[in-house]
Amino acid sequence: MTKGTSSFGRRSLHIQKHECSSCGYPSAKIRKYNWSEKAKRRKTVGTGRTRYLKDVSRRFKNGFQTGTPKGARGLTAEKA
Repeated sequence: MTKGTSSFGRRSLHIQKHECSSCGYPSAKIRKYNWSEKAKRRKTVGTGRTRYLKDVSRRFKNGFQTGTPKGARGLTAEKA
């Protein structure tokens, strides 16, 4: 393995401490300090995929409804 940019993503885990210096893994919470404003900006919510949060705003508009929509229940529910 080279010492250059190809291995920079794997260099933050301290072998003896068993702890990641960038994210704090295996800690339960992400490592974050208030003295580094730029690092907070890089790692904050919305810089990744936000798989879950993309749905939350839409569900909030509808009042977090659950269950099957009325039109999709079919004819059996209407007869009974």
